[in-house]
Amino acid sequence: MQLPSDKLKKDTATMPHRALLRAAGLKDSDFKKPFIGVANSFNDLVPGHIHLNELTKEVKRGIEDGGGVPLEWGVPGVCDGVAMFVEMRLSLPSRDHIADNIEIMTLSHSLDGWVGVTNCDKITPGMLMAAARLNLPSIILTGGPMKAGKVKGKKMDVISNFEAVGAISSGKIKQKQAYEIECKSCPGAGSCAGLFTANSMACMTEVLGMSLTGCATTLALDPKKKKQAYESGKKAVELVKKQIKPKNIMIKEAFENAVRVDMAIGGSTNTALHLPAIAREAAIKLPLTLFDKLAKQTPNICHIRPAGPYMMEDLDKAGGIPAVLKRLQKFLKSSRTVNNKDIKDIAKTAKVKDSQIIRPLSKPFYKEGGIAVLKGNIANSSVIKQTAVEPEMMKFSGPAKVFNNEQAILDAVKNKKIQDGDVVVINFMGPAGAPGMPEMLTPTAAISGAGLKVALLTDGRFSGGTRGACIGHIEPEAYNKGVIGLVKNGDIIEIDIPKRKLNVKLSQSEIIKRKKNFKRPKRKTTAFMEKFRNDYSD
Repeated sequence: MQLPSDKLKKDTATMPHRALLRAAGLKDSDFKKPFIGVANSFNDLVPGHIHLNELTKEVKRGIEDGGGVPLEWGVPGVCDGVAMFVEMRLSLPSRDHIADNIEIMTLSHSLDGWVGVTNCDKITPGMLMAAARLNLPSIILTGGPMKAGKVKGKKMDVISNFEAVGAISSGKIKQKQAYEIECKSCPGAGSCAGLFTANSMACMTEVLGMSLTGCATTLALDPKKKKQAYESGKKAVELVKKQIKPKNIMIKEAFENAVRVDMAIGGSTNTALHLPAIAREAAIKLPLTLFDKLAKQTPNICHIRPAGPYMMEDLDKAGGIPAVLKRLQKFLKSSRTVNNKDIKDIAKTAKVKDSQIIRPLSKPFYKEGGIAVLKGNIANSSVIKQTAVEPEMMKFSGPAKVFNNEQAILDAVKNKKIQDGDVVVINFMGPAGAPGMPEMLTPTAAISGAGLKVALLTDGRFSGGTRGACIGHIEPEAYNKGVIGLVKNGDIIEIDIPKRKLNVKLSQSEIIKRKKNFKRPKRKTTAFMEKFRNDYSD
């Protein structure tokens, strides 16, 4: 079997290359083993990543014990919670940057396979994109959720803080109460404690077959996580020796299973961005229409934060993703995993340990799955997490209050200029418009914390922590002369989630007239932002 590293190890012409590798610490015996890269996204800035060096040590030990040579490098990671509202336009572009980083390092150094050590919102999908693109034997280790915090006996997480901002502005809580939430809601290492984007994508990784069984929901500081790290390292060497590659695993059926599980658990709307991007790298089409189709067929059987009261630790105790697969057995399609087991076999042997947290299909939280795709004269497509919407907001009509930056919304909430019944519109927040399609968690959580009954529309996107009648990913975006950029204060917006409709009450002639006076807001950008904008501009 010819491996990519063989040319480095054996050719006379690559003697200088081996000299450099010896300078990096390799010995004679290492040149007889597979070279296994370790893409480590550790940093001191992201709570989900602060423990990844410890996990990486175990991954490298597993690679060595499996008969490989571990070769580690660093991968960047943005903490969306820290970047949110301050400067979040680089977060989504970082996903593509991470995929490029791994391509650069694996191909430049003739690696035979690699392990991705990851945890948060854009890092995990970026690594999966790289896996599909490069099709080198690989496995992903997701670093695990954070344990929930507690304030006066009530479970808390990072979203509790975002919502407290609105509660302070509206006078519902005092600064002292907010300070206690700030200090106690995020107790340590791990991705944020609810089913937000990071944990949604960890679940998708496990269903796609690219991580070990149980990896997605095992808490960051659970001793089992280090065992998973060690086994992931060993498994990487095995995958190289057996030449099992990502495109053998991430097949069309695997993506359909992932979307199905996403609908059942009520994952972040950002999965509708990331799963199609990963599929595209594997030359598989995964249209938004499939998300909507499977949502109509798949009951929502989990009610994890932000949709419900449970946390990731509760889902893990209830049996994790294998238990969800158990419930969905009749829907699943055969697909391979890094465990050398079919996903259907994993489902068969799984056990549901708590039927309230992972309900049977006959007793779901909602008859339909998590995501709905809405269309109308304001959107060729848009996305909403329907399982996190209050029943009275499933059909809604109201006057538009238009903003093109988040601070203006916070000011409006504070000054009580947004009223119950309004439809808040945040435009020019799309991939080209912002640029970078930042998440709108700060304004949505402030509105929620203030107790306002309003809907919210944006061509940007939402955090997995957003709840309520919040519709994002509106296409075409405002920057590309989408109708959302033409909406004015007072225009009536009509929302019908059950019928999948989203319209503004404007005649076609009025829309054409407004397009003639179309202007884009000017925003300060960087060269990296402009590159991303150019990729999405019409």
